[in-house]
Amino acid sequence: MASRTNLARLTRQNVLRSVHNVQKPLLSSRAYSAVALTSQRALLRPQRPVQFTRVQSPEFKLSLQQTRHYADTIVKVPEMAESITEGTLKQFSKQVGDFVERDEEIATIETDKIDVAVNAPESGTIKELLVNEEDTVTVGQPIVKLEPGSGDGAAAAEKPKDEPAPQKTEEKTETAPSKPETKEPAAPSKPEPVQEKKSEQPKPKPAESKKTEPEPSKPAQPGSREERRVKMNRMRLRIAERLKQSQNTAASLTTFNEVDMSSLMEFRKLYKDDVLKKTGVKLGFMSAFSRACVLAMKELPAVNASIEGPNGGDTIVYRDYVDISVAVATEKGLVTPVVRNAETMDMVGIEKAIADLGKKARDNKLTIEDMAGGTFTISNGGVFGSMMGTPIINLPQTAVLGLHAIKERAVVINGKVEIRPMMYLALTYDHRLLDGREAVTFLVKVKEYIEDPRRMLLG
Repeated sequence: MASRTNLARLTRQNVLRSVHNVQKPLLSSRAYSAVALTSQRALLRPQRPVQFTRVQSPEFKLSLQQTRHYADTIVKVPEMAESITEGTLKQFSKQVGDFVERDEEIATIETDKIDVAVNAPESGTIKELLVNEEDTVTVGQPIVKLEPGSGDGAAAAEKPKDEPAPQKTEEKTETAPSKPETKEPAAPSKPEPVQEKKSEQPKPKPAESKKTEPEPSKPAQPGSREERRVKMNRMRLRIAERLKQSQNTAASLTTFNEVDMSSLMEFRKLYKDDVLKKTGVKLGFMSAFSRACVLAMKELPAVNASIEGPNGGDTIVYRDYVDISVAVATEKGLVTPVVRNAETMDMVGIEKAIADLGKKARDNKLTIEDMAGGTFTISNGGVFGSMMGTPIINLPQTAVLGLHAIKERAVVINGKVEIRPMMYLALTYDHRLLDGREAVTFLVKVKEYIEDPRRMLLG
């Protein structure tokens, strides 16, 4: 009770102070007292609690949208390689509204050498695609707007939208029983026109069969002469550019020889099962030719060298390492992943490296590092049935060895005609750096190692 009296006293004092602040000349003494008394009663009267209503104005909704907008994650074109600054956005693997996990692939960018995958930096929902497929994009360019969040939240947000729909269907099903009751008497009259329609349908059928009679005359028309133009992809454009550059730059010349594959095939037959059991590697012919080239380069290092410098080159670069580029055919074109430091490997190690690179190439998982560099190239057209061909130098390299199909042919061995599995070899070299004598000698060395594989074990 005392506290209430004190509260009233304090309130009265505050009211009187506020009233005293009013300019007296504006009020009479009687009016002044009335104002003071009314204010005091109003303050002492119990007040009802104030209720607030939540109103979302358009301005509030706009600010909320802007806040969400600022929270979106922008996915940009990743760094690809020092020499690659742009590419073609080939396809989006996700569309607007799709949920993606962290590190899940969103899009694929096609470059001059490889396809680069763009992955989601975090989990979320695709909100907007900022570019179109087949557009040229550069490193760091925004391509996707991602709204962060878990998949559960996105699914929960969609459920309320779907909930009203069942209610509407329930209402329809509740009213549906009353309608059929009124329409039941009219039901017998409906089947009759249906039967009439069915009886009418067979009548036009003979006319349709008559229309099909003159169609056999179409084959007499001449064959199709349509043309289809397809834009070259970046990899094909790059291949065409580099091959033409090679022909215009190098003084290319090709020398041929043939090799008897009997000894190597017998060598492989003897040891392939043991190698497969111990290492899991299938022993092939590419490792033998790679090893033979490495050993031949020790005697002829110019084959592993290259020309560098302005105006076509004025410097010869000799290397003490051998990086062999292995040509692999893919659906998009020819790629040349590199087996590095082949001089330190035996045949099994080279074969394993080639198998791994070949699988990555076919699975479209090669990286820029897998194809960078290379000092010598081996191309095996024989797997496609090529009998003989002239490979093109892969600049800035100096030479490329072409392998071909193994065919049984009649050859003279010690004065006798025998049937042997033979293969043609083709070495294309840059005559600016290699003379004919060096190129021919190199190819003969390779031939000797292949025809006697035991020599490679001593090298």
